[in-house]
Amino acid sequence: MNGRYEVPVGIDVATQWAWRLLVLAAAGLGLLWLLQFFSEITVPIAVALLGTALTVGAVDWLDRLGLPRLLATLVVTVVMITGLVGLLVLIGQQLSTQFDELRVSVVDGVGQIEDWARTGPLGLSDDQISDYVTRVQDAIASTDTDTAIGQATSLGVTLTHFVTGFFIALFAAIFFLYEGDRIWAWLVTLFPRSARGRINSSGHRAWESLTSFVRATMVVAFIDAVGIALVALLLGVPLALAIGVLVFLGAFVPIVGAFLSGMVAVLVALVAQGPWTALFMLLGVIAVQQIESNVLQPFVMGRLVAVHPLAIILAIVAGITVAGIVGALVAVPIAAMLNGVVKHLAEEAGTPLQPDGLPEAPPEDTT
Repeated sequence: MNGRYEVPVGIDVATQWAWRLLVLAAAGLGLLWLLQFFSEITVPIAVALLGTALTVGAVDWLDRLGLPRLLATLVVTVVMITGLVGLLVLIGQQLSTQFDELRVSVVDGVGQIEDWARTGPLGLSDDQISDYVTRVQDAIASTDTDTAIGQATSLGVTLTHFVTGFFIALFAAIFFLYEGDRIWAWLVTLFPRSARGRINSSGHRAWESLTSFVRATMVVAFIDAVGIALVALLLGVPLALAIGVLVFLGAFVPIVGAFLSGMVAVLVALVAQGPWTALFMLLGVIAVQQIESNVLQPFVMGRLVAVHPLAIILAIVAGITVAGIVGALVAVPIAAMLNGVVKHLAEEAGTPLQPDGLPEAPPEDTT
């Protein structure tokens, strides 16, 4: 005995792990704070990376055909913007032509709700229904001028940020497509010489994971959108094209986006055609999403970019916390990149991961 109490081994090990975990947690929170503080820059850059991952294949193909790299970049960019604008024009035309029909359906739906409230289990009288309607109208009309001006100002600021972010993302994507290799090579030189090899290989693996994830997600999103839009067309639900576009965009936010966009399709069917059409629309949405989850996702994504559902949910929550809806859009691709980097570093360290993500057990000593 040396006169001092010895710390139990378990407490000593737990303490060492505890302070390391605290340091990692502090670093993670600090990184999230920095991303949120500079979100007007980091979010457009993240969107530009997604756009680059989606279109770099077309630019490389034109480059191999002999077209100058800069010209190939501009051609692909113009085609993408033209396609996006054309799609928005088609949606606007559909909204303008079917808005009156949808408005009549909404009025009929409100009338059916009033009839149900009067004759159903609630048993409300006409005076009670009129009183509730009056309260809603008064609440809407109670918005004063100052509040309206504040909301208009807030909307103007939001639109300004959106336009600024759009052009930042556009110009960043153009430079990424044109000379992304040189930009990455310069970034690698910022690290210590001893770490450059591993940083470079990890970056290339992250980029492979990102491009594979974005392309696979686009295929899945396109099939989802076509399937649900066809169901809406067969059922006579208005705004089928707009529903398809919404489903396509929502599919880029796995799990959550597909669910919400599907519910919007069901809601439109309920308002426009009634509960039975909404029920069939719901069954169609469920069928399409089951095909996506059980057939398309495993086949298209594969093991390279597969991300665990828990990691997807946590990434979406973190993305929403940092940058709202756009953060949710870019969070899962970032998680796919990190997944690819972790697997790459594990392979370099000599502990390759098994298909279930666990390190291989060392061989047993048979001597």
